[in-house]
Amino acid sequence: MRIRELLSCGRPVISFEFFPPKDEAGFERLRDALASLRELHPSFVSVTYGAMGETRRQTVELVTRLRADYGIEAMAHLTCVDASRDELRVVLQRLSAGGVENVLALRGDGPDDHPFQPHPDGFAYANELAAFARQYFNFCLGGACYPEGHPESSSPETDLEYAKLKVESGCEFLITQLFFDTQKYFDFVARARAIGIGVPIIPGIMPITNVAQIERFTKMCGATIPQPLLGELRRLQSDPQAVLSMGVAHATAQCLELLQHGAPGIHFYTLNKSPATRTILMAIQTVYPPARTPAGT
Repeated sequence: MRIRELLSCGRPVISFEFFPPKDEAGFERLRDALASLRELHPSFVSVTYGAMGETRRQTVELVTRLRADYGIEAMAHLTCVDASRDELRVVLQRLSAGGVENVLALRGDGPDDHPFQPHPDGFAYANELAAFARQYFNFCLGGACYPEGHPESSSPETDLEYAKLKVESGCEFLITQLFFDTQKYFDFVARARAIGIGVPIIPGIMPITNVAQIERFTKMCGATIPQPLLGELRRLQSDPQAVLSMGVAHATAQCLELLQHGAPGIHFYTLNKSPATRTILMAIQTVYPPARTPAGT
């Protein structure tokens, strides 16, 4: 099912993001996470797209198997990194042949923390990739957006204009970068609507489970942690269980506030782990019950 159809069904759309594991042990953990979260009837899951060839092949294989193996709708990430137009066309053809209907069009980051450099015969921006996919294929396309601005953007206004370009190029919904202050999401949506972005904007949530890890992530992606929350996390960082409990409580409160004030759903950045996300989702579903069958069946 196309994600735009899921977004029009009248229920909050709940989705999980995973990345292709590097080894068999990682795949075993991912299978366990998928089996655990499948019971909570997610609307769809997405699979990230790495900077190297083997990881990219795994993305295509994993996303094409998810519906058959788990009965869950799937979305493939696709980036411009180190790929020509012909190479991107081949990936899109493989996804289409595998029955995948949803693609998240991204610019992507350079490998090994190097600055992004467009391929000589590729694309420099996500909106170009979206327009290319729309021209030759019939996917439901999504794009990324940044409530606190992309770290490489010159201003919030410029960043928002790029989000609008993605929509004008064919993206039918947007998923936000992670954030920890829900007001930043509401302010971003208001600014987006004011310049004519009318597509659904799904908030992206990452449960905090490790203080050093989340500080590293936020530094990389340009997000911020509210000072009161950060101070409390640092106070508790020697107690992993206390950090986990606080992270789950904060994310649960975020999700409920977002849904109560009109967010179309929640996209969870899971890091291929299920316990924190499962706990949060079970709490949400006491207020917002899921459909009784997985979206892909």
